[in-house]
Amino acid sequence: MLTTLKNAFKIKEIRSKILFTLAMLVVIRLGSQLPVPGVDRTYFSTWFEQQTGDAFSFFNAITGGSFLNMSILALNISPYITSSIIMQLLTIAIPKLEEMQRDGEDGRKKIASITRYVTVVLAVVQAAAMSIGFGRQGLLVNYNAVNVITCIAALTAGSAFMMWIGERITEKGIGNGISIVLVINIVSRLPQDLANLFDQFVFGKAPATAVLAACIIIAVILLMVVLVIILNAGVRKIPVQYAKKVQGRKMVGGQTSNIPLKVNTSGVIPVIFASSIMQTPIIICSFVGYQGTGFWGEVLKYLNQNYWCNKAQPIYTIGMIVYILLVIFFAYFYTSITFNPLMVADNMKRQGGFIPGIRPGKPTSDYLTRVLNYLIFIGAVGLVVIAILPFIFSGLFGAHISFGGTSLIIIVSVILETMKQVESQMLVRNYKGFLND
Repeated sequence: MLTTLKNAFKIKEIRSKILFTLAMLVVIRLGSQLPVPGVDRTYFSTWFEQQTGDAFSFFNAITGGSFLNMSILALNISPYITSSIIMQLLTIAIPKLEEMQRDGEDGRKKIASITRYVTVVLAVVQAAAMSIGFGRQGLLVNYNAVNVITCIAALTAGSAFMMWIGERITEKGIGNGISIVLVINIVSRLPQDLANLFDQFVFGKAPATAVLAACIIIAVILLMVVLVIILNAGVRKIPVQYAKKVQGRKMVGGQTSNIPLKVNTSGVIPVIFASSIMQTPIIICSFVGYQGTGFWGEVLKYLNQNYWCNKAQPIYTIGMIVYILLVIFFAYFYTSITFNPLMVADNMKRQGGFIPGIRPGKPTSDYLTRVLNYLIFIGAVGLVVIAILPFIFSGLFGAHISFGGTSLIIIVSVILETMKQVESQMLVRNYKGFLND
């Protein structure tokens, strides 16, 4: 990785892209410190410390602390991420959108344009919910229509600005803009989280205890990173043989290819979906000021990740079991709407391709489905292990951090993908140089 970066900086074109990306990231970090007009930031910090759930902790992590600072970038790119997921799902459900996706570059541009509009609408809705819900509880210094509208406008503009920066990084930077923005937000919180862990378990302890605790913390983090790398790198290659055929006076075809099926076919989406479903009731209760008493208060404790794996109250760990089942369900669900074995089998048949030992058509589709189901289960189990490890350590040892398995999956996946893009750009540049010579 370091060698790739070193070689990339030797090429002027790629060096300019990297420097442009870094400049945009600096702008984001500066923007995360600019407060929304009329907001009492002291009140919001106090409110955030009183929250017992992790519903807002992960949200604060993916916004790079902008949410806690209540800056103009408090919503960050969360509306864009939600919009992108919605459009992916609608593309499967709405034939018109599916046709756009198949139209090539023009169709993708139209979908991207619709995604932007949906992002702005979601940003307005989320900004209104925050401005009105928190504003009535004291977030706004003066709760009136003007201040509420100002807050909504500032938060919406900040979200649109983040979307614009992400697209500029994709266009003029090293690519993968939205993902890079998300990663820099999460990474910006890591030093504080690590400092909190060392303050809690290392500093002020006996030397032997401190060394042991430091080794365990480092080992657990490295183990999770290695698991994420293995999970993302795992691929099952299905061999495909293409039959020879005569075109004119030449015999063409006969080459061998493969269909790469990733073990983690759905990425981090199942974890995000499962977490959203579990945490949405807690977020809604926080907006309306519900304190969580009585029957519904007990229900919220089952959904609250801070109560999972608690030795004093193990009954609430049932919530983690529900979370695991949701992750596995969404792994199958999301893969089923993004990968169609029947379509792949039909395309192979039209091109004269077949899997050795498997007849073309429906037998090929059934074979791909069977292999895919095994891979999805393995990937889902891997996601579950990575996702629940932080909950286990949090419940057993009280190690509360804003990042967890989800954050590590995002960080490692985006870094690996970005390095691949840089390497491909270097390769393309070398080809161009060779052709120009």
